[in-house]
Amino acid sequence: MRIGNLAEQTGTPVETIRFYEREGLLPAAQRSENNYRLYTAAHADRLAFIRHCRNLDMALDEIRSLLRLRDAPLQDCGEVNALLDEHIGHVGQRIRELRALEKDLKALRARCSAPHAIEACGILNELDGAASHGSSASPHRHIRGAH
Repeated sequence: MRIGNLAEQTGTPVETIRFYEREGLLPAAQRSENNYRLYTAAHADRLAFIRHCRNLDMALDEIRSLLRLRDAPLQDCGEVNALLDEHIGHVGQRIRELRALEKDLKALRARCSAPHAIEACGILNELDGAASHGSSASPHRHIRGAH
């Protein structure tokens, strides 16, 4: 099948498929005489695996490791368990960071309980004050790209 068919079948944007191929997660497709990429059912299965891992918020390196292990079916699965345990730890840390971020945002929201002139807005004044001092209440807590 061509890349558009694979994209449609798996619900994956064409650019994402190309990205996974460049990253080595998806094997390069054979090329037709007119240079179209030709994918197989094995590509679709692997792509479904990758997408499921991404839905579990796994990083590309984690997925790469899982694919390597998946491609060696007779190997012991202890490494898979260890990888998942580590990922669970990262998720727990992110949850703690997001709870702290929520607390900070609620405290910021409490600085402006009723609508009034922008110049007296406690939220904007607090943000301006933090920006002018070159700091934030919790710069280490925000997880870029996590939402």
